[in-house]
Amino acid sequence: MLKNIAFVAICLASAATGAFAQDATPLSTYADKDGYLDVQALTCAQLAGTYQEDADALTSWYSGWYNGLARKHMYNVQRAKELEHEVIVYCKANRDKKVIEAIAVVFKDERAKLGIKMN
Repeated sequence: MLKNIAFVAICLASAATGAFAQDATPLSTYADKDGYLDVQALTCAQLAGTYQEDADALTSWYSGWYNGLARKHMYNVQRAKELEHEVIVYCKANRDKKVIEAIAVVFKDERAKLGIKMN
């Protein structure tokens, strides 16, 4: 069972990393003239088509945004990496969705898996 879980984790990590090809587009391409990204308008296709470093930075920003909204000040590095991969895998399969929609789906699934009920 543990071997299966490890194998699935490696496959997910490989699939997520494989989204970032050498012909990737920097996220800065989607910024306005002042260098700002509209994070609520960013699409899954844009996230899936960027460099790993850009995706890491962006998902860290989203994590801070959501944690700020929830007034949480803790950060679980391993969990954040796992959720980032899940968001990227979702985005690769749903390129027409917004990144914030992908995050909502992944977070909803994670809460359900943990038995967390939202009011």
